[in-house]
Amino acid sequence: MAPSAVESVSNLPLKVASKKTSSNDLLDLDLQDSELDGRVLKTFRCLIADLCQQFNGGHPGGAMGMAAIGVALWKYAMKYSPENPSFFNRDRFVLSNGHTCLFQYTFLHLVGYKYMTFDQLKSYHSARTDSFCPGHPEIEHEGIEVTTGPLGQGIANAVGLAMATKHLGATYNKPNFPLVDNTTWCMIGDACLQEGVALEAISLAGHWKLNNLVVIYDNNQVTCDGSVDICNNEDVNDKMRACGWNVIDVENGSHDIETIVRALITAKTSRDKPTLINVRTVIGIGSKSAGDAKAHGAAFGAEDVANIKRSSGMDETKHFQVSEEVYDYFREAKSRGRQLEAEWDELVSGYRTKYPDLGDEFALRMKGEFTENWEEIIPPKESFPTSPTPSRKSSGLVCNPLAEKIKNFMVGTADLTPSVNMVWKGKVDFQNPDLKTTCGINGDYSGRYIHWGIREHAMASISNGLAAFNKGTILPVTSTFFMFYIYAAPGIRMGALQSLQQIHIATHDSIGTGEDGPTHQPIALANLYRAMPNILYIRPADSEETAGAYIAALRAKNTPSIISLSRQNLEQYPSYSSRDGVQKGAYVFMEKKDADVTLIGVGAEMVFAVDTAKLLESKFGLKARVVSFPCQRLFDQQPIEYKREILQYRSKAPRVVIEAYAVNGWERYADAGWSMNTFGHSLPGKDAYKYFGFDAEVIAPRVFEFIENVRQEGVDNLRGEFRDLNTVSH
Repeated sequence: MAPSAVESVSNLPLKVASKKTSSNDLLDLDLQDSELDGRVLKTFRCLIADLCQQFNGGHPGGAMGMAAIGVALWKYAMKYSPENPSFFNRDRFVLSNGHTCLFQYTFLHLVGYKYMTFDQLKSYHSARTDSFCPGHPEIEHEGIEVTTGPLGQGIANAVGLAMATKHLGATYNKPNFPLVDNTTWCMIGDACLQEGVALEAISLAGHWKLNNLVVIYDNNQVTCDGSVDICNNEDVNDKMRACGWNVIDVENGSHDIETIVRALITAKTSRDKPTLINVRTVIGIGSKSAGDAKAHGAAFGAEDVANIKRSSGMDETKHFQVSEEVYDYFREAKSRGRQLEAEWDELVSGYRTKYPDLGDEFALRMKGEFTENWEEIIPPKESFPTSPTPSRKSSGLVCNPLAEKIKNFMVGTADLTPSVNMVWKGKVDFQNPDLKTTCGINGDYSGRYIHWGIREHAMASISNGLAAFNKGTILPVTSTFFMFYIYAAPGIRMGALQSLQQIHIATHDSIGTGEDGPTHQPIALANLYRAMPNILYIRPADSEETAGAYIAALRAKNTPSIISLSRQNLEQYPSYSSRDGVQKGAYVFMEKKDADVTLIGVGAEMVFAVDTAKLLESKFGLKARVVSFPCQRLFDQQPIEYKREILQYRSKAPRVVIEAYAVNGWERYADAGWSMNTFGHSLPGKDAYKYFGFDAEVIAPRVFEFIENVRQEGVDNLRGEFRDLNTVSH
């Protein structure tokens, strides 16, 4: 074997888990660059080429170049149990460069994951709807920890997984009882390192000194457009060191299994920092396109695949060749996994005997259950203020006692602690315990309050990792101004795609935010989240509805929720608002029999619906019923009979929605809207509302005209003619 390219690891005795010893011990092995190793690598690469060629598509190049890394991981370095993919203390593996998914799928097959059969492996890029081999890894399939696709998301998820380990270990581990001590391994490529979310996450991991995180960089210097230097020539190693990471170099990453294993073991034993292993590989190694962008995302063609096989000493006329010798090479993974589980189960049993209370709590966390009954912690209606109150403050009244008492909660903010009201008495920050800040705000890994800094995208994407560590074990709660959740949107979308429960607290959610101006006043963002599948976007009108929003979010075990809150004071409606009504998405707020119009009030703009209803009656002699509509998705889930009752679809009275957002989407529920069609303006909150026509004295006459028009022409004429009633523009 060539001399080690890693001075820091070349003299370390090579140790890997073996069935001859405890799975947590390490046995010295003389690992050579044997002919068998070479045959395994060649078999793997030819199989990847065949799998892409069969349907003439896919991403063969990266997977082929990374083969030796995969052997080092799945045969030597990682703790896992193929027969129990959900083993709690397993190492987590994240493929951030998810387009190379055949790399992961093939190793899952070789080590014996039950559902990754050869038949399934061959379903890659097929038309089969039952395939376990989608074009990027998806969390629903065994052995896949998180869904990765958009580059940079995976490494951010990996930071969250490593945080979860640190937090749970600091909370439950005791001397001689390391209940949670797994390593998070993350594969990345050149592209992940160019994504902003990756750098945000890398910065945080270095700041927190997550020494249980190992990132393996498949450095082939190729992206879709060509060689990396057409757009990027930074020194990655120096960049990572500047972010607080250890760096290990491996020069011959396409073949040198021994040096890669040494690097992995060195990284795994780091005591002070996360580690980047910079592994130089050749994309599409063995093909005519080796080292070229052409190897990235296209099958090689039948002739080149045959040539790859000939060069590898394999029969070019046969496809999908994997010998028993290769299966034998990985066979001990199952027995090693069984031993690993048995030892850990014994450890947990001893822990529960010695620490029964903590042991019971840990058992709840493993099952994904809350440590306390949250329904008993939500404040009752009568405890809320009756005077005008910002709903961001109402949120604190609900969330803070939950976070204080339920250990599953990990709450954080993107540098807005003074504004979002998420701090509870006695909170401890999640922080590297050796850090001593200038401002004196310190903590340790057991802490459950997270200072994300000004990193909204990473906040959401890392939270996906926290939630995915073991569903229900940790409930991430993020917070920032609603407008800045546009930065976080890709991460929130990935959380929804993976059915991960999270709560996102979005404050300053209207033009009532005021003097910060149009840059901070969201107009169209609600429509993004209302349209996004598997998201509950909830906009409560007062404290009681805010409690209802939290109840809905806590019940949504497989769905992220966004609770949209005001900076400004909101009128409180204890006689009308209902937490139970929020659970149904919309409900009758103020009923009027034989009403002339239904006004739909939403969130911070409920006051305009209520005041307009009163003015229509006192000044125009019209009867207006008011419906509160905090969540479209929850309403859509209700029976049709309920929806007809609330909105009275078949009555002759039109429906008018009042909300200071873009009106798009309300056409499904209303006939007309009083809304926004421009960006906001830098004015005090009340003045901003007046500036854009949100004033009952302005709204009521226009609604009256609209009702008169409907009476003359008939309500049927409204079909397909949704009316924007707010003509105020600047």
